[in-house]
Amino acid sequence: MVVVSDKIIVSELVLTEYFCCDIQACKGACCIEGDSGAPLTKEECERLDKEWQRFIPYMQSEGVEAVQKQGRWVIDIEDDAVTPLIGKGDCAYSYMDKDICMCAIEKYWTECGSPWRKPISCWLYPIRVQKLSNGTIGLNYHRWYVCSAARELGLQKDIRVFEFCKEPLIQTYGEDVYRAIKMAADTLL
Repeated sequence: MVVVSDKIIVSELVLTEYFCCDIQACKGACCIEGDSGAPLTKEECERLDKEWQRFIPYMQSEGVEAVQKQGRWVIDIEDDAVTPLIGKGDCAYSYMDKDICMCAIEKYWTECGSPWRKPISCWLYPIRVQKLSNGTIGLNYHRWYVCSAARELGLQKDIRVFEFCKEPLIQTYGEDVYRAIKMAADTLL
């Protein structure tokens, strides 16, 4: 782990591993695979409570039904707030664009100029945020088999994990933290 600020530490893998999403290869598997929905912050739960109906025109009908039945967000087996799922598969806030699973929340952001792009856990992926007991935040690389094409594409394009996640990192933690992460990566390499 590398300390980049007084409250943020970053896994060396975030600095050294390569990643660039290849949605044509994975078909949006991150919105389909897994044991539970996308992790949500308290603020995102509140936002879904207020705004979820705005996403309905972009959602699958099964997703709308899942939200109406389960709630706009649910608590998973690890006691975390997450998006509901359609059965044991797709995120309820997803839709299919031909054979690719996409985010209805992000589609609304693109078409209507919403200030919220999508849950930060999705936008920051493959970085996962871990809140430590002393208030420090750990940024870890989540290496998942469904992203093997993203690792290959990242290597081809010479894009490391933190570079791929530049925009959400800056949005969430600020330009100074991103610069510190980049400096740590440059020093490490």
